Amino acid sequence: MQTTTRTTDRGQLALIRHEGIVPGPYLDVKNIWTVGIGHTAEAGPPDPATMPRGMPDDLEAGIREAFRLFRADLAAYEAEVRRAVKVPLAPHEFDALVSFHYNTGGIVRAALTRHLQAGDRIAAADAFLNWRRPASIVPRREAERDLFRHGRYPAGSIPVWSVDRNGRVDFSRPIRRLSEAEALALMRPQAAPVAPLAPPQPDPPANWLARLAGAFANLTRRA
Repeated sequence: MQTTTRTTDRGQLALIRHEGIVPGPYLDVKNIWTVGIGHTAEAGPPDPATMPRGMPDDLEAGIREAFRLFRADLAAYEAEVRRAVKVPLAPHEFDALVSFHYNTGGIVRAALTRHLQAGDRIAAADAFLNWRRPASIVPRREAERDLFRHGRYPAGSIPVWSVDRNGRVDFSRPIRRLSEAEALALMRPQAAPVAPLAPPQPDPPANWLARLAGAFANLTRRA
């Protein structure tokens, strides 16, 4: 088994499903201002608490910004998991650990990390459920445990939720659903534009000596 260094596509999709997509700033279950795909001030700027309240005027731009922040946040959390865990990991194990750390920030101090370092993967999987507050987070911990232990990934479209100016998310009905292909396209930064091809240049003229030699050869053939 070789150590995985980045979250797989399926792992990214699973994490996005857990976090949800909210294009405006909202208050999470711990009353922390959050925006996009679980971005908080702890992950770095921008601070959602200072952002304009409510939904962005341009929904598509708001979704793209959510994914831009997610790409940056994800890279930082991946690096922290790599530093904390010294044993080789299968891709689905790494995906589960990154999802756990993205949500808790606890990879360094978690018992599951100690069990994993000691080579006890069963105990490590069970220890995901040590982090079960608030109660609404338990289904996510169970899904991360099952992903770590058995490689079980969820599937389906990804909802985008609306939020009011008080930071309350309306979970009654999504305002948009992204397919997995759409979400993965947004996960990948736009490629740099390809420079247009330069027009073909004429061959450089032969130098005067070459032209003289050619003319002399023609004269001798006529003689």
